[in-house]
Amino acid sequence: MDTTNILTQVLEASDRRRDERRNFLRVAGQATVAAGGLSLLAACDNGPKGFNPTPTPTPTPTPTPTSAPVSDGDILNFALNLEYLEAQFYSFAVYGTGLPASQVTGVGTQGAVTGGRKVTFEDPIVAQYAREIAADEIAHVAYLRTALGSAAVAMPAINIDGSATGAFTAAARAAGVVSSTGVFDPYANDNAFLLGAFIFEDVGVSAYKGAAPLLTSKTYLDAAAGILAAEAYHAGLIRTILYGKGFAAGTATGSIFDQVRMISDARDSLDGSVEDDQGIAGADSSISNIVPTDGSGIAYSRSAANVLNIVYLTKSATVGGGFFPNGVNGSIKTSNAN
Repeated sequence: MDTTNILTQVLEASDRRRDERRNFLRVAGQATVAAGGLSLLAACDNGPKGFNPTPTPTPTPTPTPTSAPVSDGDILNFALNLEYLEAQFYSFAVYGTGLPASQVTGVGTQGAVTGGRKVTFEDPIVAQYAREIAADEIAHVAYLRTALGSAAVAMPAINIDGSATGAFTAAARAAGVVSSTGVFDPYANDNAFLLGAFIFEDVGVSAYKGAAPLLTSKTYLDAAAGILAAEAYHAGLIRTILYGKGFAAGTATGSIFDQVRMISDARDSLDGSVEDDQGIAGADSSISNIVPTDGSGIAYSRSAANVLNIVYLTKSATVGGGFFPNGVNGSIKTSNAN
């Protein structure tokens, strides 16, 4: 994308969007926004109507340092961190290698990837889907880096290890997918890969859904909507394959439904008090739940801070852990205390 074509046109603010932006900044813990109403009051005459006294000069006050509001660039850089994670996972799983060196540089501390290796796929359909998703995620990284230009953050340290000390095992142990001493290796086979992908995909969809109303540039909003749609296709695809494999296995050996539910419950426990995450089937596994929505058929959102709760594998307000051991780069980096 040609960065000279990035528009700065601002969408008309509404009360709802203003409230959402304030809430986003509060939970992200990175910036504060001066209330528009207070600014207007400060500019207005507080005296009686029609009375306009001669203004008395007053000394210019010393400016008080304040935190800068979160910008569209900050939001897209937050998204870029997540795209680095997904792109590295899929790239290693499909090709056995990560992103090229030219695609991981930028602002902030550049980190390395721990873990990751090629999956020996048994099902050619799963292998083909994995290749397609990998190509999309790699393209997302390239697109966001081009759109952000010199402001793009570097890839932070990423842990996608499937060993006993890796982030995938920590996530699986917390969810109960494996025992407290068990190991979860998403590169071991098709099903393990799909479960590993399931950990990320729904999170990406809810993150873009939560960020979309906060963007002011129509061009950035259009880009975010396009990536959101792609991530939703990916999530629906992973959920569909998992449901099909679980359904085909039958109730006697069909542990996939339980494993997916455990991961979903774990995400719910990490990201706050609202229970909106969903598995791939209802109480009766014969009824699919491919698209996790509310009663109106609308996908749910997550704040940036609550997304970080999941990828950091924490319920505390911290700046690192889990899949991002040293945190993410950019101004939005703090998870939520819950």
